[in-house]
Amino acid sequence: MSARLLWVDDEIDLLKAHRIFLEKRGYEVATASNGRDAIETCRREAFDLVLLDENMPGLSGLETLAGIKDLHPNLPVVMVTKNEAEDIMDQAIGSQIADYLLKPVNPMQILLTLKKNIHQREIVQEITTTGYRQEFGRIAMMADEAADADAWKELYRRIVRWELQLEETADEALSDMLRQQKEEANLSFGKYIRKHYEGWTADREGSPVLSPDVFKRCVFPKLSAGRRVTLLVLDNFRYDQWRILSQELADDFDVEEDLYFSILPTSTQYARNAIFAGLMPLDIMRQYPDLWVEEEEDEGKNLNEETLIAKQLQRFRRTETFTYHKVNDAQGADRLLAQWNTLRQHPLNVIVINFIDILSHARTESQMVRELASNEAAYRSITLSWFRHSGIRALFHSLKEADTDIIITTDHGSIRVDTPTKVVGDRNVNTNLRYKLGKNLSYPSREVFEMKDPKRFLLPAPNLSTTYIFALGSKFFAYPNNYNYYVQYYRNTFQHGGISMEEMIIPLVTLRAKQR
Repeated sequence: MSARLLWVDDEIDLLKAHRIFLEKRGYEVATASNGRDAIETCRREAFDLVLLDENMPGLSGLETLAGIKDLHPNLPVVMVTKNEAEDIMDQAIGSQIADYLLKPVNPMQILLTLKKNIHQREIVQEITTTGYRQEFGRIAMMADEAADADAWKELYRRIVRWELQLEETADEALSDMLRQQKEEANLSFGKYIRKHYEGWTADREGSPVLSPDVFKRCVFPKLSAGRRVTLLVLDNFRYDQWRILSQELADDFDVEEDLYFSILPTSTQYARNAIFAGLMPLDIMRQYPDLWVEEEEDEGKNLNEETLIAKQLQRFRRTETFTYHKVNDAQGADRLLAQWNTLRQHPLNVIVINFIDILSHARTESQMVRELASNEAAYRSITLSWFRHSGIRALFHSLKEADTDIIITTDHGSIRVDTPTKVVGDRNVNTNLRYKLGKNLSYPSREVFEMKDPKRFLLPAPNLSTTYIFALGSKFFAYPNNYNYYVQYYRNTFQHGGISMEEMIIPLVTLRAKQR
């Protein structure tokens, strides 16, 4: 490792031993004995880092810091001082120093700050690369041996963790290895769901947490404990996107993170209605036929959510008042914020946020958005940018001041699809690319999860011969008509409705404002 350093100190001759130590390790060290010379040197020459004495005659360290930052805003400056006064530390930190060292410093302290501020990226890249290579076999073994829902949750957490770490290294070869490993894990996950999903629907008490259980297992216990609850449902929100957003919230909130499983199909009509009703889709249709909308009907499939919440509260004999809001754009977020002081008085506030789902559909339909969100990393980046600059970030500032438990969840995730599976059906077959239902479907049965008797899986069957089929892994359904155009248009788009870890294993997070 090497770099060019500028060391600024009015007693620079006394630091010769430190300079020799650094030069033996490959660093080139230039010196200056006062602030004006330091600024002029930075004007003429390029450096990787400046070591700056705080207490010098003439220009002070802080004044010199300001002059250097005017020339090179991104140049890391490490303040070195005998002064332990807290206000000096605050001023230096407020001026965006990279580090703060108290004299007398030893050579290893200086070496450590150089590694942190110059070489951190390459060190992290090397350690991450080595770590993933060592972890590769363990992840493959976990996918082969995962025997229950908790094991799959842990495997998916691990894959996402490595996905985010490898993203920082820009090592495309390792990222490709992980993508392939995730696809293989998804195929194993599909086999697991094929084998166990019917048992989950038959034994509701013994199943892992599914969509209809969110209120019963997470919301109601908090209300019963006397807590106010704000439930935020971010439509089409993946676990990796939550991990990115969580970094923005960690300073203000204590986080209790879990994962749960979306029901099939992993789409709003089924999964989100199941959350709000506390029932599987077939039970919603049977108990509230006027609130269930069939696939072929033109009516919106999520227009009865507030009524379904009210029905669930009544069914569980809950007496708490609640509000329901749906936020589709910035204006909707602003309107919600304007009402917040009134809304916060209710024991339960439910807020549906549709931005990520809108982004997913826009990416499919718009070439420009597709370029901006070309892969998972870019998709996460746009989600983070939206969060930072939208009214939703302001909402969290308001929630931080309220005495409320915040539950963040979603109805389903999405997966980037790349491999077509041919399916043939009549004109009444639904348009979703990840699941189909109809009475005359033709498809390769080994490539799908089929439900020939939907009622066994607590799904409505519009006709006696209705079959549901679900795409596995990164596959998507394509019709033979105009096949090549269809495949080209939808390949590498983010879709939902089928079976994958990204779609089914989704965040269920509780936040509570930190007490300072």
